[in-house]
Amino acid sequence: MRKSKLQRFAELDTFTNVFQNFNFLEPVLIDHKKELIDPKGKWNTEIFKNENPIILELACGKGEYTCEMAIADTSKNYIGVDVKGNRMHRGAKRALKENIINAFFLRTDINIISTFFAKDEVREIWITFPDPHLKRGKEQKRLTSERFLTYYRNILKPGGIIHLKTDDATLYEFTLETIQQLTLKLIYSADDIYSKELFHPFLEIKTHYEKMHLAEGRKIKYVQFSL
Repeated sequence: MRKSKLQRFAELDTFTNVFQNFNFLEPVLIDHKKELIDPKGKWNTEIFKNENPIILELACGKGEYTCEMAIADTSKNYIGVDVKGNRMHRGAKRALKENIINAFFLRTDINIISTFFAKDEVREIWITFPDPHLKRGKEQKRLTSERFLTYYRNILKPGGIIHLKTDDATLYEFTLETIQQLTLKLIYSADDIYSKELFHPFLEIKTHYEKMHLAEGRKIKYVQFSL
């Protein structure tokens, strides 16, 4: 029988690989013991207990990409970030079941992401199929807008890399324009990644929704740049 949303929320609260923030106006994290925890600056030493680079996946949804990246590259630590606990439940549960020890999940609003990571604590950020926020006046809600890039700069190492994978042409072009306007370093861009050799091995990962986009004939786009 399928679990209800409330059941998934209750189960998520018990997962040892999830920290949650329940109110972005009160930027604190709660662990599976329902205790306050402050991992800022301590993700390597106290959470993963290694010195491997930390990679974030923002707007991770069901955590498919986070889990697949962690499986493919055990030399790095991967943290999936999303505000929707109902979606995150699937990836977090899979990581526990399959003992994917280098995958973790953080339930929070991305607007307060720099509250939970120290300066230079993150090596790379992946943004996979985020909401493109196409309504007029909503451009600064896009995860590659200048506002969010400022947040990322507070936690990324110097020269830290950002990856965007999307099916949305507007978000793709907006990101390229933002990179140009802010004179950031564009490393690579493609408006149809599967029409040529893949630039990055992780681009082979296909989520449920990406498979749907491809079935509908949509082109998948990718941008890699550094701050």
